Amino acid sequence: MISVIIESKNIHLDKIIIDDKSDVNHLKNSFRVREGETVRAVDGENEYICKVLAVEKKEITLEILETRKDDSVKNTEVTAGLSIIKNDKMELAIQKLTEIGIDKIIPLETKRTIVKLSEKKDKWDVIVKEATKQCQRVRLLEIENIKKLKDVDYSQYDLVIVPYECEEEYSLKNLLRGLETVPKKVLYLIGAEGGFDISEIEYLKSMENVRIVTLGKNILRAETASIVVGGILINEFQ
Repeated sequence: MISVIIESKNIHLDKIIIDDKSDVNHLKNSFRVREGETVRAVDGENEYICKVLAVEKKEITLEILETRKDDSVKNTEVTAGLSIIKNDKMELAIQKLTEIGIDKIIPLETKRTIVKLSEKKDKWDVIVKEATKQCQRVRLLEIENIKKLKDVDYSQYDLVIVPYECEEEYSLKNLLRGLETVPKKVLYLIGAEGGFDISEIEYLKSMENVRIVTLGKNILRAETASIVVGGILINEFQ
């Protein structure tokens, strides 16, 4: 079903007015929506099944037929701390993490980060919106502002997982099997193309809720590791 992302200001009683220029153009020119068609709208909280009432030059009017609460809320909130990697790889990671159901991404500037940015890119949020429509999720993945490792508040997480290529024995499987209770908030950290510096690993080891794990003998690319670990955690805690 065709999806469009809206804000609460777009809702007027039982009508939704789509007036964002890019959304109107996309619905008219790419999907060629017509009056009477059924489309889906989401606002981050609810899903609205709608009928197209009018297609005009600058806006499209929808009639709400059914309102559905988000039924995908998980017991565990999963956040990915992803060191900034090269453009296409970062965008791929953001797209796939949105699709698999990650709740939040913290872009990280680490010692081995090659791409230097002072703030997150607007394009990242665009990718999230497009992936949200594609995978039919209701809540948008949130991308925080760029942080350094020392600026992350680790105390707000019940568990922090750090895959590290030099760890050889303690696996992610061992960690998950040994959990006595289901954590409410989990953060996992992925290093840049060159991985984490040893000084960063030592810093992370100093915190009580951090666990360093291995993902196996094969060394994964940063974007691959972010998707693999995210998928395992979503499957474990959903």
